[in-house]
Order: sequence, then structure tokens, then C-alpha cells
Amino acid sequence: MSLEDKIAVVTGALGGIGTAICQRLAADGATVIGTCHPADADKANAWIEEQGGAIEAVAGDVSDAEDAARMMQQIVDRHGRVDIVVNCAGITRDTTMKKMSAEQWDAVIDTNLSSMFYVTQPVWNGMLERGYGRVINISSVNGQRGQFGQANYSAAKAGVHGFTMTLAYEGAAKGVTANTVSPGYVETAMTAAMREDVRDAIVSGIPMRRMGIPEEIAHAVAFLADDRSTYITGANVPVNGGLFIH
Repeated sequence: MSLEDKIAVVTGALGGIGTAICQRLAADGATVIGTCHPADADKANAWIEEQGGAIEAVAGDVSDAEDAARMMQQIVDRHGRVDIVVNCAGITRDTTMKKMSAEQWDAVIDTNLSSMFYVTQPVWNGMLERGYGRVINISSVNGQRGQFGQANYSAAKAGVHGFTMTLAYEGAAKGVTANTVSPGYVETAMTAAMREDVRDAIVSGIPMRRMGIPEEIAHAVAFLADDRSTYITGANVPVNGGLFIH
């Protein structure tokens, strides 16, 4: 796959999946800008060094409309345009519905769903005018099937694909595609921190009997970003080891 001369923005870049996506797109030739929350700006410098300087980083709060717009304009001012947007930023605030606060609901909806509009809208018109663009939104298997204790997360991730499908309709005639990737359980720092018995229970329910790795999610993203995938739009690509088959 070749993404030479393409400018790609990946939100939530410092996470395990976000980092793998950045690395893959850069390896395929794209100029990659990873975003992080302003609170993690200090970590970004070390992260850039770990990537060998091949990936840039910019700080911005994707859950805030004004700051997300500022961040995207900063990227456009530096690079002239954005060709690929990968909306990967996400958080969890898990608890049962009877215990969930409005703050826990709002934080997850704003970061996992509203952010996709806040980040994509500032560069959407430019994509339409140039007749080229790729929007790839990271959802979750739990947006397809729900999950105990994740009313906020599952609702946000289900909404992701609704957003994707609408962008697919609106961008199709202009050469702009929009697709969703829905990972299952993936080997990240978060899943590694789980109790062993919890991890074992999760893995036992996956037909492939293992969690995915971030690079497998990144491969799906790179496939959708590739110029040869121009006829794929509005799709929801599951990468879950058979955990949910629809």
C-alpha cells in the first residue's frame, strides 16, 4: 500500500491502537500528525522520539469544539490540507446505568462521539472541494452488541457508525469515503492491567481464543485509507476474532 504525498491526522495517537495506526500510515508513506490531549503534551515529546521523529504530534482537546477546530487549523496551516482523518480518541467511564452520573455520560459521549464531528468538520469541505478524502472512524464491538456497565461507551460507539454512514452518503459523489473499523478486545496497556482471571474469561469467549494486537487494527485502517479502496464507503469493518459476527 502506498500513501505517499498524503497528510494523515490520527486522534488519540498516544494510545496503543493510535500509535500502531500512526506507525502503519507512516510506514506506507503518509505524513502523519498524531493528536493528544493537552494534559499529555509532555508525554508527546517522548512519544515522538520513540517513533524516530517520523511522526509529528499536536495537542488539542478533541472533546471541545473550539479547541479541536483550532488544532485542525494549525495542522492545515502547516501542511496545507488534510487528506486522511482517523478518529481514534476514546475514553471509558464504566459503571452500571443506576450508578452512572451525567458527568460520566457526557465525558464519554463528548470524547468518543462528538469529537468525530469536531475534528472532521473543519477539514470536510476541503476534502469535498479537492475531490479526495478518507475518514476512518474507530468504533468498537461493544457499539454493535452493547456491554454491561457501558451504557455511555456503547451508545457513543454505536453512534460512530451512524456518523460514518451519513458522511459516506454526503462524500460519495465527491471522491470522499467514510468507513468504520470496530475492534474487539485488543492487547493494550488497559487490557494488560486486567486481572488474569478476567482476561482469561474474555479470551475464552473469543472464537480465535486470543485478543487482537494493535497492528491488526492498523492494517484495517491502512487498507481503507489506500487509494485502491476508493469504492469502499459506509462500511463497518469488524476486527474482533469472531467475537461478534453480524
